[in-house]
Amino acid sequence: MSGAGTAASPPALAARPGKAAWVALAILCFIYVLNFLDRQLLSILAKPIRDELGLSHTQLGLISGLYFAIFYCVISIPVAWFADRSNRVKVLSFACALWSAATVACGMANTYPQLAIARMTVGLGEAGGVPPSYAIISDYFPPGTRGTALGLFNIGPPIGQALGVAFGASVAAAYSWRDAFIVVGGVGIVAAVVVWMVVKEPRRGGLDVAAGTPPEAYVPPAKAPFGATMKMFFTRPVLLFVALACAANQFITYAAGNFTVLFLMEEKGMTLEQIAIWYALLVLIGMGGGIFFAGRLVDRLVPRDRRAYALIPALGLAVAIPFFVAFVWAPGWELAMLFLIVPTVLNYFYLSPAVALVQESVRPNERVLAGALLLLVMNLVGLGLGPTWLGFASDWLRPSFPGQSLQMAFYTLVPFYFVAIGLFLLLARALKREAEEAR
Repeated sequence: MSGAGTAASPPALAARPGKAAWVALAILCFIYVLNFLDRQLLSILAKPIRDELGLSHTQLGLISGLYFAIFYCVISIPVAWFADRSNRVKVLSFACALWSAATVACGMANTYPQLAIARMTVGLGEAGGVPPSYAIISDYFPPGTRGTALGLFNIGPPIGQALGVAFGASVAAAYSWRDAFIVVGGVGIVAAVVVWMVVKEPRRGGLDVAAGTPPEAYVPPAKAPFGATMKMFFTRPVLLFVALACAANQFITYAAGNFTVLFLMEEKGMTLEQIAIWYALLVLIGMGGGIFFAGRLVDRLVPRDRRAYALIPALGLAVAIPFFVAFVWAPGWELAMLFLIVPTVLNYFYLSPAVALVQESVRPNERVLAGALLLLVMNLVGLGLGPTWLGFASDWLRPSFPGQSLQMAFYTLVPFYFVAIGLFLLLARALKREAEEAR
């Protein structure tokens, strides 16, 4: 296909990834680790924060979900538009410095409004983190290797969450939850300087030209019009369905992820010290393994059938459902953690296929904005509404289930598994139709 807003058929590989590509990927992955660590630290330290500031589950859900997501999602669009027209590395560096400074401010907050404002500012900064990184990686790694590269990059969230659990819980147990925010924010400010100085801006679309094309023949792609790119994304069935399917998937993962530590401590009997070891290992190995394995599956299966972009996450969610229910039901934390292994792996089969699909399906000059639009839909629904829903459901159910309100609220996430599976199957049908039209 070669129409407006769509990518041409993938050319022969322009080059193999060089040393600079792997160095850039490692640094960007570290930034993503910090991005997610900063984002998840609030949910990991929810209990000591709630105890000190006197917050309800609804307030925790709003501050970790909707309040954060509004700034994160809305600001990401103009930031992506600007990054598509400027130096993406510098945009990423400035964004990292901003969200890290705001993380320090979270540790200094003394009231709920102060903490809410600091969290909104974290979201404002993080809006400039992931979309530019997707595009930078796609310009360092040629077609055929992007699924693996993006899969490695997307290991950032599980590493970040695992480090957040281990570090945050350990510091909170030994010192104060405030110290965790201040230390992590300080590390992020240093990392922002490293990005600025070490990572070089790659040629936009330079690896999407046919192999053997001389450097002097390379013509940078024209700047994509904002309105046309927006229209293309939301009117093209493949891109719309992948965004909606991932949004339903993230409703589950963000809702559960923002309350699992609190659930394990309040209703399953875990301590902060146990959380710092066992839950951290589960997140690191489970989430990381699921994201990376799905990326490898994409690179292996998509050349045979592009529907693999949709069928891999759909199958993963279908298998995860009974294990998720068993995790919520389990009477003790040991058994709950055992059941939680499977959904922790399979719930994250969506991320690498979705990112790779969007980056491969649009033109090089549309990649940052397309990635931002994917995140807009995913996070506005998943991050914005998921934790907000679960916190509200827990408070609403507390009068009827005073000691098990979170458990009953977790059960309300099960229908969203079926919604997400249905949307991924619609995506598979759209991929098949698009492939037939391209012949």
